[in-house]
Amino acid sequence: MSESLLVIDGVSRHFGGVTALAEVSFSVAAGEVHALIGPNGAGKTTLIHQISGAQRPDAGRIVFSGEDLTALPMHTRVQRGMARSWQITNVFNRLTLLDNVVLAVKGRQRDWGSGFRFWQPVDDEQALIDEARGWLAEVGLGGRERTLAGSLAHGEQRQLEVVLALATKPKLLLLDEPMAGTGPEESERMVALIGKLARHVTILLVEHDMDAVFRLADRISVLVGGRLVCTGLPDEVRAHPEVRRAYLGEAA
Repeated sequence: MSESLLVIDGVSRHFGGVTALAEVSFSVAAGEVHALIGPNGAGKTTLIHQISGAQRPDAGRIVFSGEDLTALPMHTRVQRGMARSWQITNVFNRLTLLDNVVLAVKGRQRDWGSGFRFWQPVDDEQALIDEARGWLAEVGLGGRERTLAGSLAHGEQRQLEVVLALATKPKLLLLDEPMAGTGPEESERMVALIGKLARHVTILLVEHDMDAVFRLADRISVLVGGRLVCTGLPDEVRAHPEVRRAYLGEAA
């Protein structure tokens, strides 16, 4: 297996008297699609918050590319090469697709004062425009640069959100339920997109669509009640008795 890009080491998180995560440990290898599954309330999104920097764990470490990021804020993790999408679509609805992506491209740059006039038209920045067009084409939204993001169908907004994450040029892409709220055709397009992206970037995928998970994942980790039940190959996870009881059901 490839060298670990991400190591979750004994991560715990409590909210008052409730234990959301209990000493969770697993690793994500460089180049793999690693799925994180579990029933509602298992702690999946809480763990993604710890990894991305939206929250800080009460105990344990988040190690990325050999560096302990546990105490670092979200924007620093983005600069290190980590990007995420959210359960709820998070795009600028009143901006065009092109403007959304241009801002994401600029967001990965450290010096906001060099050569970018934030409130002036983005057309003044041709290099940013060209790169943004390329990202839109990558996910099948090419030719729609001037469309307002708020006018997109839900599945297309999900695609745009993935573009915004990709525009930061991450080493690791955290996808938090990218198929949520999508219909069968939209879900199929997202599965195809994730499969395409997996050739270029390591992906940690949180998803309830088990068909998509077992089609995409190289390895799977299972959370139940904030505790890691197992990590393994899809067939190993599918056959695990506690996974079958807690999540997939005996019919799986």
